[in-house]
Amino acid sequence: MVDFNLIADLGVDDAEVAALLKTGSGEAVGDDNLESLLAGDIQQVSRGRILKGKVAGRAGDEAVVDVGLKSEGLIHKSEFDDFEALQPGEEIEVLLEEFDDGTGVIKLSKRKADRIRGWERVLESKNEGDLVEGRGMRKIKGGLLVDIGVPVFLPASQIDVRRPGDVSEFIGRTIRAEILKIDEDRRNIVISRRRVLERERAEAKDKILGSLDEGQLIKGVVTNIADFGAFIDLGGIDGLLHITDMSWGRVNHPSEICKPGDELEVKVLRIDLEKEKIALGLKQKEPSPWDDIEARFPINNRISGKVVSLVSYGAFIELMEGIEGLVHVSEMSWTRRINHPSEMVSVGDEIEVVVLDINRDKQEISLGIKQTELNPWELVAERYPAGTVVEGTVRNLTNYGAFIEIEPGIDGLLHVSDMSWTEKISHANEKYKKGDPVECVVLEIDQEKQRVGLGVKQLTEDPWVSAIPDAYHPGMVVHGKVTKITNFGVFVELEEGLEGLLHISELSDEKVDDPQDVVKPEQEVDVKILRVDTDERKIGLSLKRAQWGDAARGEETAQPGSGDAGPAPKSAPTRGGMDDHGALGTDKIEL
Repeated sequence: MVDFNLIADLGVDDAEVAALLKTGSGEAVGDDNLESLLAGDIQQVSRGRILKGKVAGRAGDEAVVDVGLKSEGLIHKSEFDDFEALQPGEEIEVLLEEFDDGTGVIKLSKRKADRIRGWERVLESKNEGDLVEGRGMRKIKGGLLVDIGVPVFLPASQIDVRRPGDVSEFIGRTIRAEILKIDEDRRNIVISRRRVLERERAEAKDKILGSLDEGQLIKGVVTNIADFGAFIDLGGIDGLLHITDMSWGRVNHPSEICKPGDELEVKVLRIDLEKEKIALGLKQKEPSPWDDIEARFPINNRISGKVVSLVSYGAFIELMEGIEGLVHVSEMSWTRRINHPSEMVSVGDEIEVVVLDINRDKQEISLGIKQTELNPWELVAERYPAGTVVEGTVRNLTNYGAFIEIEPGIDGLLHVSDMSWTEKISHANEKYKKGDPVECVVLEIDQEKQRVGLGVKQLTEDPWVSAIPDAYHPGMVVHGKVTKITNFGVFVELEEGLEGLLHISELSDEKVDDPQDVVKPEQEVDVKILRVDTDERKIGLSLKRAQWGDAARGEETAQPGSGDAGPAPKSAPTRGGMDDHGALGTDKIEL
């Protein structure tokens, strides 16, 4: 029986197919039937029969074929592989497509007869799993039709190891494939090219892995491109050519070096037999420019280069093909504070740099831009020797000091400890704000660290050397104001800029857990001076000892500079074993 789907695929419409299916199995009419046909038994010959015929000749674009009927049939030249080579008397098989007894018209098809015979041969000679070879015919839904003598179906998923983007590229190509399934009833055959490739690649992979050695040169074909590199088919197994192994120079994307389909000769760098991974290199075929890098770029030499990339921490400079160095932002200017290299250079700029350091093992070169200019810090020591009084502007404030710009790009640090002889300053903003003009004196210059130390208090005489020791003596009772209360005591302002410490043990004869139980902020109090320490710049005070003096009627009043105010009265015991001068004593309580 002639297959309905097959005939339809060959170009016969449904009506013709139905008629053909009614006529039988497509049996050939042999020579022994010619006499009966000639005798007029025409009704036995029906559509769908395969007949043997002889070429009688050619008439224009058609071949005249005698099949032993009342008249000869015609076949268009497109159905012959070589129409011009047809010779009279040549025997062929044809399919009877149409016969009109009234008009004698006979329509024959050699192509369709060949297809039917082809199906019969395939079904007789091929089994599932057999290899076949054919030509890609045309694209259909889900895959490709392949002519192996008859049209068979090659699904898109079975065309290659990786599904192709467009199956049309296989049209007209010779395809080797394996038969996956044969449906004899419907005369459908499904084939797989992928299975053949996988089997061949598995065999080739084992062979290649056993023959490859590290350092070997091998040719392969680029199969795929990724952001990190290219995959190279070595003939059964893929190796990875990483982007960093493509060139000694900068490569932004692997597509700059190769594309799918390119044949490359690469070097085997590493082989992992367990994971079946092969690392390949292209740049390793040539000597590394880093081998003699010190001779090419001696340290401290000034050279030219091109800016090829900017990052937050610096600029990469191409010195030659395959060699780049980094200019860190800290090496771009002696005086400017560079937040991003784009403030100094742009990609594509040709600039001069100085080689600062080379690390051949890490393949790193440190470069500097500021070293191409005179270092202004070399002149700072000459311009501003220690003791020089300068004027500047507050540029920044921190908890440890103020940065004063004494000239463009040159800052000095005014530490909080150098702002006042007597004040306790916790943050620079207690004294200054940004933009304030400040007069100060240069204390020291560290040229190597590029630092200038400044002071304001040094502009005046140190009161702890002369004024304070003369004005305040142990034993004096003085008047002051509470400025700060801490868990260990109270600070009392004796005069503007001068404070003394009233320890918690000197607040009262009774035990004090919280100083605020005795005094409050801004409260004015009379306190007795226990000690004046000019080295530590501290004054020790006592509230309870001053109160003892108030309680002792007739007590001699102490004057500044007169020494101790006398012993405490018998009604006022010396608590804590301290004398009026703050020294340890042995006085006993009298009852």
